[in-house]
Amino acid sequence: MALSLYRALIRPTKLLSNVVFILAGLVLLFGIVMSLRARQANNQAIHQALASPAAPQTIKPTPSAFNSYQVPALDPRYISIPKINVKAIVTAAGLTSNGAIGTPNNVFNTAWYNRSSKPGQPGAVLIDGHVSSWTTNGVFYNLRMLSVGDSIQIERGDGTIITYTVAKVQTYTAEAINMAKILAPIDPAKPGLNLITCAGDVIKGTNEFDKRIVVYSTQTSVSP
Repeated sequence: MALSLYRALIRPTKLLSNVVFILAGLVLLFGIVMSLRARQANNQAIHQALASPAAPQTIKPTPSAFNSYQVPALDPRYISIPKINVKAIVTAAGLTSNGAIGTPNNVFNTAWYNRSSKPGQPGAVLIDGHVSSWTTNGVFYNLRMLSVGDSIQIERGDGTIITYTVAKVQTYTAEAINMAKILAPIDPAKPGLNLITCAGDVIKGTNEFDKRIVVYSTQTSVSP
């Protein structure tokens, strides 16, 4: 009689313990799944950085369009990189609807990420450009040829020329791009200019490349 009573009392306790154990397992599993989904979403957003939603134009701006191009006084207007024979318009771009950094709508133009710093101000200017289209090389096709000590110039809307010197050139896989890093100056004590473009191979079934080249440079002079 006593044994039967003991069993009757302990069974609900064991059942409750099993239920609690199962619920704890489900909560843990849910947390793991949500963490993996968050990580996947973050990696996807980084991977999509520089992803162009449509094929860019491949017609060079006419001399008239180039010379008449205007921007606000403190915004970047032109970028010049003598070593690789680049002299290009700098358009402004924000984030796309899917959270990627906007790219220029022409392979011969560049784009200033308008949430980065302006030239001559603390922080880092971030400018991107296409490496190529399906039919022609883009403005940053030879960006990989830059090396430490090379010169880059930005002309602002007010005509001020700001010169930067390359401090580092690095290639990353698309997933390894650290957006916080490329939005910061490589030398915290000096304003910076960081350039980014695609590299590597086209990912099958997409118009995206699997690598990125980033050029980090520091401000060295300002000419009014």
